[in-house]
Amino acid sequence: MTRPSAARSAAPKRETFSSRRLFILSAIGSAVGLGNIWRFPYIAYDNGGGAFLIPYLAALLTAGIPLLFLDYAVGHKFRGSAPLAYRRLHRAAEPLGWWQVLVCFVIAAYYAVIIAWSLMYTVFSFTEAWGDDAEGFFFGSFLSVAEAPGLGFSYVPSVFFPLLMIWAAVIAIMVAGIRKGISRANAVLLPLLVVMFVLLVLQSLFLPGAAEGLNAFFTPDWAALADPAVWAAAYGHIFFSLSVGYGIMVTYASYLKRRTDLTGSGMVVAFSNSGFEILAGIGVFAALGFMAQAANAEVDEVVTQGIGLAFVAFPTIVSQAPLGAFMGVLFFGSLVFAGITSLISVLEVIVAAVQDKLGWGRVQASLVVSVLVAAVSLGLFPTATGLYLLDTSDAFVNSFGITLGALVTVVVLAWFLRKLPLLSAHLNGISTIKMRRIWMVLVAGVVPLALIYMVSNEFISKISTTYEGYPAWFVGIFGWGMAGALVVLALVLTSIPWSSRSKAHHDPEYDAMVAAEAKETPA
Repeated sequence: MTRPSAARSAAPKRETFSSRRLFILSAIGSAVGLGNIWRFPYIAYDNGGGAFLIPYLAALLTAGIPLLFLDYAVGHKFRGSAPLAYRRLHRAAEPLGWWQVLVCFVIAAYYAVIIAWSLMYTVFSFTEAWGDDAEGFFFGSFLSVAEAPGLGFSYVPSVFFPLLMIWAAVIAIMVAGIRKGISRANAVLLPLLVVMFVLLVLQSLFLPGAAEGLNAFFTPDWAALADPAVWAAAYGHIFFSLSVGYGIMVTYASYLKRRTDLTGSGMVVAFSNSGFEILAGIGVFAALGFMAQAANAEVDEVVTQGIGLAFVAFPTIVSQAPLGAFMGVLFFGSLVFAGITSLISVLEVIVAAVQDKLGWGRVQASLVVSVLVAAVSLGLFPTATGLYLLDTSDAFVNSFGITLGALVTVVVLAWFLRKLPLLSAHLNGISTIKMRRIWMVLVAGVVPLALIYMVSNEFISKISTTYEGYPAWFVGIFGWGMAGALVVLALVLTSIPWSSRSKAHHDPEYDAMVAAEAKETPA
């Protein structure tokens, strides 16, 4: 039998962020991703323009920040990856953590592909390789998209090799660890991202037609505030934007030192993320205003979001704008940096879980996890059918992975296990901004109601018609099947015994923290 002292010495030491500043940079880096740039501007424009800022701010204060604090409290108090933290909170809650880990696995596999596209388009910007037909170039020459969805293995070299480069860089960051890898990457990439995007916004503001674009973005449609769908859109975007509900902030908070201002840090992260989104809206709509004027059209005729905005509309703008190549490098370079800072946070959820469950060291866990996710990513997505797989995976993992998972987690913690008073006390014990009873009301009431509305709408929408008109078998396997597999596999992973070297059994640091908290708590 292994002696306890030997087991404790064998357990790998848990890393921590060397400073609160680096944690904040890493958390902002996770939150600021592709969605801030290509999703928020369109959602704001389509849901009341300037008036959308009211439901957006309401959603941030009543749901986004409270859920962010919930993730921080779970991760910091129970000092573990998502599965271990939830297990320490209550054994029955462990599957919630594995659900979040699996969601991150799916997201990481396809998210890297979009970063690879952005990397190639950064290079394409120098020569405007898309020519006069940005749409035809993207879907045809660049992606070689198949005529119909399916599972094919016709690989596209222009996507495969940049994707391989992205994975090589990301694996190096993950293997280096929290301090030497993730912290340093965010400390370099996030300031670069901000500088590049500010330059992009300044360039966009001086384009002809920029004022018309900004008018379209900010002009308020006050009647939209009476539409429940507008409020649902605000809550939906906030949940995705802050990287809450799928293990990232739980994991990052577990790497903080024992005495850390959690709520103060959370406020900085939340408002920095929102500030970047508004900045993105200004830059994007100023550029779209120029595009509309050049095409002698209205702004609403050229506005779009997602892939269409990034890889069709923006290349068109680059081709027409003064110093267009410089604008293209700034825009697509920003997508690359924003994507990498988010991707490493998603991967860290998986790496930390494997470390905790199996008792592996950092290098071994990072290599095995990253290479496995990279193999899936490289095997499925840089193909002629990869775009269909990416589109379907993204739609279903967001709706029935992140949103449904967040709903189940909040209901279990608040209503079944009744852990909110415990978590509130932990936040209050070390933070400057105290969590009063209103925080528990918001987490137990407002957040579940918003999530129920969102999940119900998504379920009705996707069950009433086949997603995007794709074949039923394709959506059944890669949409519904994938979403269902997340739950089943979460239960399977929960059933696997924890290694004798795992921190679930031997974690002197966690034991010392619990003992210290007990001494500080008044009798």
